[in-house]
Parts: sequence; structure tokens; C-alpha cells
Amino acid sequence: MCVDSGSGFATSRIKLGELEVCQITNFEFIWGSNISMDGKHSISFYKPILIPDGFSCLGHYCQSDKKPLRGFVLVAREAAGQHDCSTHNSDYMSALVDPVDYSLVWSSYDGDDENFDGCCYIWLPQPAEGYKALGFVVTNKSKKPELDEVKCVRADLTDTCEAYHLIAGMDSEFLKVPLTVWNVRPLHRGIYGRGVTVGTFYCSTSCNSGEELNIGCLKNLDVNLHAMPNMDQIHALVRHYGPTVFFHPNEVYLPCSVSWFLKNGAVLYSKSNTNGQGQAIDAEGSNLPSGGTNDGQYWIDLPRDGGRGKVKHGNIESAKLYLHVKPAEGGSFTDIAMWVFCPFNGPGTLKVGMINIGLTKVGRHVGDWEHFTLRISNFTGELWTIYFSQHSGGQWVDAYDLEFKEGNKAIIYASRNGHATYPHPGTYIQGSSKLGIGVRNDAARSDYYIDSSRHYQIVAAEYLGEGLVKEPCWLQYMRKWGPRIVYDSKTELDKIIKRLPPLFKNSITNILTKLPLELYGEDGPTGPKEKNNWTGDERC
Repeated sequence: MCVDSGSGFATSRIKLGELEVCQITNFEFIWGSNISMDGKHSISFYKPILIPDGFSCLGHYCQSDKKPLRGFVLVAREAAGQHDCSTHNSDYMSALVDPVDYSLVWSSYDGDDENFDGCCYIWLPQPAEGYKALGFVVTNKSKKPELDEVKCVRADLTDTCEAYHLIAGMDSEFLKVPLTVWNVRPLHRGIYGRGVTVGTFYCSTSCNSGEELNIGCLKNLDVNLHAMPNMDQIHALVRHYGPTVFFHPNEVYLPCSVSWFLKNGAVLYSKSNTNGQGQAIDAEGSNLPSGGTNDGQYWIDLPRDGGRGKVKHGNIESAKLYLHVKPAEGGSFTDIAMWVFCPFNGPGTLKVGMINIGLTKVGRHVGDWEHFTLRISNFTGELWTIYFSQHSGGQWVDAYDLEFKEGNKAIIYASRNGHATYPHPGTYIQGSSKLGIGVRNDAARSDYYIDSSRHYQIVAAEYLGEGLVKEPCWLQYMRKWGPRIVYDSKTELDKIIKRLPPLFKNSITNILTKLPLELYGEDGPTGPKEKNNWTGDERC
């Protein structure tokens, strides 16, 4: 793992093995158009400028005009000492070479004059054998770009990428050929993924995002991941960027620390224990079964005595964020996943137009693990985006679209009862927001909050190697943090549907069949380490 972490963090350049890359955020406008013809989907293409001496462009940049110009592309050069290899090995192939030609992928010009300028021309570099193109080149002239406009990269230094977010798509009677433009990202992501996003775009004359791409991304072959932050730098990042998590003013199921939950009467049950008494758990969770996977043999429940109500409502004074620090995008970014624990997830509220119906059972369960993730650029140390986990999904929100307090600290809004996280206050509908039908997620600021820049504990950072971060015993518990209780929620829901106006009945029935299964019974969640995003990327 990373034995040299911190030495390359926030130094503006990252070594990926034979290549050294730099992040460029300065651009020159090339061409832009309202390609949808409806006034809503204007996009612009840019080329990177102010490239440091010795570095080469790998492709151009594109984004929607609906948001501020904020993106990056990577430029590359051979790392110091790599040229020496060629003097000892006649078979050595340079890491970067010019393309041998360009092919015209798309043009906005639909006339017959081949020399018409002022329109958009998108070119795909044609690499030599053994090399890969990493981006497209855009011009506003019909002449092919110069061969040294971009470089192609030796294939073994690249990784597979995928189209994942549509920038713009159009199929207009005013244009001869349709065009779709996508962001791209590495196909292999998460802790063990080594693909590095170049920041370029992918375009195609088809609308299929699943097609095999004819461009690649970079691959980090530096096993030490030297651009990842060391422990001191992690603490500095959390103190600088740590968000404040606000709970709803009417929230009654507040968070607490895990140790508070365990030492205040939480009980471990197992299928093998037939007396039904359960076992007390010590404050560190040292007597919890550890390792393995969720086999359904164990679960935690609230105390059975008079302390049940107290524990159910949490203890925000003890609450803290539990941090998992991990590499993202091949170590070019750092993800700081921040987990919060609540002893109880309250029931939902059904919204049907202007009608709100409290669900006394549906949605509730013991134990609730929620999280959000800060993604930090390892080139600059800048907060780039935050992932907001929302029940079975979530969303990435760029830093410019977040709310902040104290300058750099984002605000996270946890929804009432369910504790899903959102970037702004309001009512979010889990169902059909267009119809105004679904389960409400109400988010607002209140006096109930946790400042993660002060109240946090780093529980895992595997890339630092063994010994630097001691994982708490409870983190090794892979089973359920609440019991599974099956009740006839359909009967309860049928009663609700019967009280609705006929106009809404069919719509409500369709919405309810699409809601998460967790709403149809009480089923405690597994802990953070059992989640897919512990080693993988966030769902989006």
C-alpha cells in the first residue's frame, strides 16, 4: 500500500508511473451552439491553455452552458528518467506520440463547400499501432488539426472508460447528422481501480451510451499512490472542509455515537440463542461477531427494558462522523466518506398532491447508517464535489452548487425520520415528483446539528498501510444493526388507498410498487463495511 503518501498531495502534478500529469482548468472557447434547437441545451467546446512547458494536450473539453465553466483536462509528459530507457532498449516505445491522422466524426455544417469555416468540426485522433487516443479535438475550421495538437498514449498506460452522463444530445431536422456528447469516467473504479479520468468528452452520432468507446483514460501504475494525503493532511482537510449536518427541526430520531448506543443497552441476538434474552454489548463492540458476511445469524436490537425509548431517540451530544478515507479515480482524488449512525429510522409520510398521510409503520426500522462523501482533488487539495446518499441511490453535487458556512464548510441536510442527505433545504419526493406523489423527505436547518470538522473519528484508511488507523471492533461486525420484522404492510397501505380520491388511486398503487422494499417491513441495515461503496464507487 501507500508508503509514501502525502509527498505528492496538492503539488499540482501527479506521477502515474511512466507519465506525469497536470490538471488544467484554464480554457479557450472554440465553438458553442444551442444544438437542441429549443433554447434549453446550449453546449460549448474548449481547448486547454496555459499548459506547462513539456506537457502535451490529450483532448479537448465540453460542458453544458447551464452551469459555470468549471472542469478540467489532464495534460501529460513522460516522467523524468523515462527517456533514458530508450538508450538501453531498442524496443522501447515512447509513452506519448503524435496521432498519425484525424478522422472527422461530426460537423455542424450541412453545405457542400468543404472549406466553409465558422462551424463545428469534431475530430478523432487516429493513433499508431500500440497507442490509444484519450480525447477528441474540436475546431471551427474545416482543415484538419495539426498532428501535434494532441498526443496519443501507449496502450499499456491506459485503461477502459465509459460514457456515463449525457452533456447534450440532439436529433434535429435542421442538421444532417445527430450528435450525442457524454462525460467519460474509468470503467474500473473504487479503491482498487487504477483508471484516471482525463476530463475529455466522448461524442457519437448514435444515442447508445453503452457502446464500446474508441477513446481510453489513463491508468495509475504508481503502486505507492504518492499523491494521496498522509494522516496529518487528512486531519487538515477535515478541519478545513468538514461539513455541518443539519437535522430537521421536528426530528425526534436523532443520531448518537456508536459507543453511546452500545453501552446504553443495545442487545445482540442470534438464531442459535433460543432463550430470546440476547447478549449485552460492550461499548467498543469487542464481543460482536466479526468478519465474514451478513449470514442472517445475528442482529442488534434496542434494549427491551425501559431504556428502549431513550435509546431510540438518540443522543446528538455524543454523535460524531465516522470517516473512511480512500483513493478514487486511480489516486487522483481522495474520497472521504462520512458515516453517521442513528438508533432508529422513523416512519415515512406519504404525499398525494396536497394531502399528507402519516405512515405509522411503513419505513421504520432499528438502526440507520447514512453517509455522504467528499471528493478532494489530489492535484490541488480542493473540494471538488460531494456525494449525497439518498436511500437506495444518491447524487454527486459540484462544489459551486453547495451551501457553505464558515467559508469552506458545506451544509448537509438530513431528512426527517429517514436521514437521507440533501444539498439544499426543501421537500424531496421519493416516487413521482412530477405528480407530487410519493414518500416525503423533508430537509431543513435547525438547532440539531453535527459539525464534522470537530466531531469525527477516522475509522479506516487502508491505503496508509497497517497500524496507522485502528479500526474499531464494531466496524468488523458485518451483520444487521436492527431486527427484521415482517408485518402486513399491504393491509395498512390498502386502508390508505381506500381513503384516497379515485383520481389518485391508480397512481398511488403504481408508485407504492416501485418504492424500496425497506418500506414494507422493518429490516435493520448492515454496517458501513458491508456496503458496496466501501471498496467501490458511489452509486450514480
